[in-house]
Order: sequence, then C-alpha cells, then structure tokens
Amino acid sequence: MKQTFSRVVVRGGVLSPAELKQILEMAESAGLDTISLGSRQDILFIKNDDSLEIDTQGKFQLVSPEKIGEENIVSSYVSSDIFPNTPWLTSDRYLYILEQFRVQPNLKINITDPKQRLVPLFTGHLNFVASEHEDYWYLYVRLPEWEDTMMYPALIYSWDIAKVAAAIEDTLKEEPADVYFVFELVNEAVDSNNRTVDSPLEVPFYPFPYYEGINRVGNDRYWLGLYWRNNKYYIDFLKVLCDLCADSKIGKISITPWKSIVIKGIPENSKIEWERLLGRYGINVRHSMLELNWHLPVNNKSALKLKKYLVDNFDKRDISTYGLTFGITDYTRKAYYFTSIIIEKNQPPAGLEGIKIRNTYNLLYAKNFDPNTQQYIVYVQEVDKVELPGLLIELSKMYFDQLGKKPEGSKKLATPKETIKTEAYQCSDCLTVYDPAYGDLVQNIAPLTAFEDLPETYLCSLCEAPKSKFVKKTFEKQVE
Repeated sequence: MKQTFSRVVVRGGVLSPAELKQILEMAESAGLDTISLGSRQDILFIKNDDSLEIDTQGKFQLVSPEKIGEENIVSSYVSSDIFPNTPWLTSDRYLYILEQFRVQPNLKINITDPKQRLVPLFTGHLNFVASEHEDYWYLYVRLPEWEDTMMYPALIYSWDIAKVAAAIEDTLKEEPADVYFVFELVNEAVDSNNRTVDSPLEVPFYPFPYYEGINRVGNDRYWLGLYWRNNKYYIDFLKVLCDLCADSKIGKISITPWKSIVIKGIPENSKIEWERLLGRYGINVRHSMLELNWHLPVNNKSALKLKKYLVDNFDKRDISTYGLTFGITDYTRKAYYFTSIIIEKNQPPAGLEGIKIRNTYNLLYAKNFDPNTQQYIVYVQEVDKVELPGLLIELSKMYFDQLGKKPEGSKKLATPKETIKTEAYQCSDCLTVYDPAYGDLVQNIAPLTAFEDLPETYLCSLCEAPKSKFVKKTFEKQVE
C-alpha cells in the first residue's frame, strides 16, 4: 500500500503547546490519529494512501519528502537546562537566534552546544557550534557537493548566524570549492561581527544520556521525556498533554533527533498531575537504554524489525550498551551518521532482481566510539543477520575497554611536561588575542604575519580598538 507523508517544519525542534495542538488538529482533519517525529526535529504526517490533504491554515509550513530544500534547523535547545551545557548558552539564547531566521533555509543547519550529547553537532550543511566566547560560534561547513567538513576561518556572532547562513546559501551559485572561497564571498556580501578563531574547538566526550521519564532538575522543577518505540504518537494523548502544559505554565515543548519529546520546567506542585496523565493513558516512560539509543529511518518496517531482533538478543544476554548509540541504514540512504555504531544493509547483487536472497550487513564504528569525530571505521563486511548480535556485543566490549582512556590517536603527555612560552598581542579593551601563528583571517591577515608588520590602520576584530591598544604578552602552555 502506498504511503504519503508530509513534514511539518518545527524550527529548532521547539514549539509552544498551542502550536503543537494546532498541528495535531490539522492532522486530525486529515484523518490521522497519530503523528510521527523526524530525525531533524520535525513532525511527520503519514497515511497509507494517496488522500493526505491538509489545511495548513497559513501558519505552518508543510514539505513533501520529494521536495528539495526547505530544510529544518536542528538545535540543542532541548538539552539546555537538563544536560551539561556551555554556561552562556541559555534556552532564551536559542530562541532569540531562531527568531532571526525570517526565511526557511534550503540548507540543513545545526545550532548546537558541544557540551551536550543528545543532539548531533555535525549532521548539517552548516554546523554552528558554541564557543567559550559568549555569543560566538564555530562554523563547520559541509555543502551538499563536498566530501569533507571544513571549519570556517572565523567565529560567528549569535545575531549574525541567520544572515551568514543566508549569504552562504547565495554562494552556492558560484559552486565554491572550499571554505575559504565561501568566507571571501560572505565577507563581500554582508557586514558581520566576526571574531578571530584563537583556539581549536574542543568537544568533550560524554556518554549518551538517558532521556526518558520524569526527572528532577534543580530544587523544584522536573523534566519529562516521552518515547514511543514505533514512532506513532497518539493525537488524543498529545492534545491532553498540551492542555496540561498550559495549566502548568510550561511555554515550550521540544522534539529530539531521536524521535522523542521532552518537556522542561514542570513545577513540583504539578508533578502528580503529570504522573496521573501518564498512568491514565498507560504511557510507559521506563524503556531500557537498549531501546532508546537507536536511530532508524522514518517509517521503515524492516529497520524496526531488525532493531527489535537485536535489542531482544541484547536483553536475553543481559548486555549493557549505556553510552553507545546505534544506527541502521542501507544502500538507498546517503546520510550523515551520528551514532557510535552503524549497521549498514548492503545492496543486493545486480541482475538478481526477483530472486529472494539473504540480506548481508556491514558494521562500522566511530573513531573512539564518538560520532563527533566524523570518522567511521569498518569493523566487518558482508555478514549475515544472525551474526550481528555477537559482533555488536564485541564492539560494545571494545567501547567499555577504552572508556576513560586517552582517545586513540592522541599524544601521550611526557613526564615531566615541558612548558613553552609564546608571545602574542592582546587587546587591552576586550582581551582578544592576536597570535601571529594564526594571523587574522577575518581581516585577510595571513598566518605567520608578525604584529609589527600589521598596518597602522589595523583594528581589533571584535571591538575595533586601534593597533596601539594591543599589549605584548607572554603565554605559557605545556606540551610533550
């Protein structure tokens, strides 16, 4: 039976209870009794025939799966206040940034905090990752035709993110070959408050968090995570949930890339009402981590069946996969992976169409089992389904063996450590550092340009203080 579905764009994966309720009423008017969630924090209307007609009421944007472009913006708003976070990156800051996007982007955009693990950092075409400098972001670019992700040679100011993203979309007409060409084109097109990249991005490793159930945060607040293993969320339940959000004065509902829902800020005095709601509808909020850490293609019955087979095997053998994530993909899907371990279904041999043959699979794992490395290593190829449980258990043991050890490929620090001194120049007004080793690409100053060789008209990239405001300083760092 043919399935038709449309995607409701939920910018940043965050919407109000009233907005969600309106979307649910749209789904009901189309004859649906459930909705599904997408991996880019959007909402899916799925129907098993051709008669999916939806009245958008002019408020929400619906995108058919065949339509190219009009991508959603992924954000880690969902993880703020409940998981580790960069101190300056508050929930409100995400909302202010998302409001700057007046036009739906055609590129996939991620706006994320590197200190959380729930939302992937690098699965977009434009990946804005928070830096330690307040309101400044690293930008990692992987345009649709590029094989590799490249770091943009400047930090982007929070309030420039939307216009920089729009300017980068315009550069696609020029078919840029690398990020430096993009940088030049964007600088010509828009005025922005860029800041020099003065240190590489560091992404700490955190085990994948448990994101379900009612959990305390702070002294008098709770958050609730909801997960349906079949990714079919009942509309009648969700409508009552929206009403309870309103009664509890909860302003936002979040969608995760793991096809689940998170509600933050539940006051202690209404916790019993939420427990009553879950009990009245028989909602299970204590799935095993063995189920929660999977990423599957939307509405793919064979992938769901394979996941159940593997989870049942793990459960029977009493195996822990805490901190790991798994993804199932196949030859028909070109996707940016964001799980620790990938189960990849192989393409059937050419010329054997119509003949039933066994499926075979490849297993890949992320370097150091950290998807943010963006490097995947092939573990085995062309194995049968029955071999997968044992091989995945082997990989999980490898993960626990290396957990807490110095990551593979990193240098071991010498003992004792050697301290080296480097000289650089620091703006006395805003403390921005000009390091000759890096130069200042924001102002087209090449690396290895001595401070003395800078023109007298040189200004601080951040606060525009004159060159005379820079003070020579000695910095110490320990190396092997």
